[in-house]
Amino acid sequence: MPRLLHPNAAHVADILISRGHHGVVVTSPEPTSTVEAAAESLGVSVGAIVKSLVFLLDDDPVLLLVSGAHQVNSNATGERLGGTLQRAPLDLVKLATDQPIGGIAPVGHPTNLATYIDESLSQYPELWAAAGHPNTIFRTTFKELLRITAGLAVDVT
Repeated sequence: MPRLLHPNAAHVADILISRGHHGVVVTSPEPTSTVEAAAESLGVSVGAIVKSLVFLLDDDPVLLLVSGAHQVNSNATGERLGGTLQRAPLDLVKLATDQPIGGIAPVGHPTNLATYIDESLSQYPELWAAAGHPNTIFRTTFKELLRITAGLAVDVT
């Protein structure tokens, strides 16, 4: 009997399809909630894994889609974005995304989060991002990620 997608992942797949993506979500038998676990499971570089991180830009939640090989330099990135950038508290992350930590997708949130995409992701021909649950992922490209999220590329280092 085929396994059904977690409801969060099914919602993400529907959003992806509505935005012109193929909508294929892969379910892993084991959690891929860390960059290293996801990269190992897929046999790809950690840099090709997209981390979805919620920050506060001044008082507004924003989504940063960051290469698994990078950490966000809050001071420099905040300056580039024209404000003060700090990690959002976990309760706000859950409220803003309605998805569990370790499985936050670039899309499918209850509100439209301003989205900024680590420009270093452009060096990878194929990217993998969480699909709303720690065991689910989907394949995309940098150009497609910009399009489906209406995101802006930014240097996060």
